[in-house]
Amino acid sequence: MSPRAPVVGIPCDHRLVGKHAFHLVGEKYIAAVRDGSQALPLLVPVLDPALPVAELVAAFDGFLFTGAVSNVAPKHYGGPEPREGVLQDERRDETTLPLLKAAIAAAKPVLCVCRGFQELNVAFGGTLHQHVHELEGRLDHREDTDAPLETQYGPVHAIQIEPGCLFADIVGAGVFQVNSLHGQAIDRLAPSLHADATASDGTIEAVSMPGAKAFLLGVQWHPEWRWWEDELSRAIFGAFGEALRERVR
Repeated sequence: MSPRAPVVGIPCDHRLVGKHAFHLVGEKYIAAVRDGSQALPLLVPVLDPALPVAELVAAFDGFLFTGAVSNVAPKHYGGPEPREGVLQDERRDETTLPLLKAAIAAAKPVLCVCRGFQELNVAFGGTLHQHVHELEGRLDHREDTDAPLETQYGPVHAIQIEPGCLFADIVGAGVFQVNSLHGQAIDRLAPSLHADATASDGTIEAVSMPGAKAFLLGVQWHPEWRWWEDELSRAIFGAFGEALRERVR
């Protein structure tokens, strides 16, 4: 009998569509888990009150924490109030921040992308720059929202993957090109995390956790976008899938 496919929980965004509340996940993330990691993606609603964390951890073999148009509420890391018009999603925060800690403690494979990358840092005691492009010497990591999606998600800057880290074990140390669609970035790195890759301006682009008992990788860019066309993206989702299958075994 073949082993069952790993089941991956993907926490949703909480959004109003018209006058009704919806729980949403972009299809690109769902498809990347199914096809890139060969796993069964299931969505996790972000209800109020939040679903019990222990029950979610027990129900899934691993988790993907996705990007989003919203930002982590600054109150979770002691940051200043967000500027007017900056979208928050506290329903998502209330689910994802405790779920990240519990899933990692339970040795469940975890992959974090963009907002999920920032959630990971906040969950373990790090802080965020809310407008990284305004810092002296930093690149503007935001996308051109008027450009076609193929341009927005095209490679725009290099990252340097450091030798001897988890990410280097997956793809090798060296320089790779990535896309960039974020306005926030890591300020103070959480004490338990390791900076596996940085951009030329010093922005942390990938993290791992040396003390984690299972696969844990966070990336600031979007490997889920047309993942099959990019060596780095194929390696990320492939390694996540292999860790999930090892968990099932």
